[in-house]
Amino acid sequence: MAPPASPPTVTTPATATATATDTKAAARGPRRARLRLTRIDPWTVMKTAFLLSIAFAVVTVVSVAMVWQVLGAAGVWDSINSTIQEAIGGEDVADFQVEDYVGTSRVLGFTMLVAAIDVILITAGATLTAFLYNMAAALLGGVEVTLAEDA
Repeated sequence: MAPPASPPTVTTPATATATATDTKAAARGPRRARLRLTRIDPWTVMKTAFLLSIAFAVVTVVSVAMVWQVLGAAGVWDSINSTIQEAIGGEDVADFQVEDYVGTSRVLGFTMLVAAIDVILITAGATLTAFLYNMAAALLGGVEVTLAEDA
């Protein structure tokens, strides 16, 4: 028995045109578009800056807590206590503890305060920068960007 015959290949004009267009596009290179950024929405900038500054604040507090715990585990506070007791001497210093002055709760509280102030300042600064950019773009025309398609 003979194998079934395959149908003949037919080239349609649409197939030939698509192939010719593809070769022209490949020879021409990637498409490019020149765009101008003339306005940035301040509300969007404020929301984005707020979320990023919240993330930065969380990272700051967690990193300070981790560093503080590592310093405690390494015996830094005991070393400071013994150094101060040896340097000053006397009975008054015998019960000196550096943690009474610079304890974990005090340091983390101060870090949270600084992080909250940073959230406010970063959000306000980014929003103000968006307003200033919009004013400068109105005068100067904005930033020109060339976008290219990957080959």
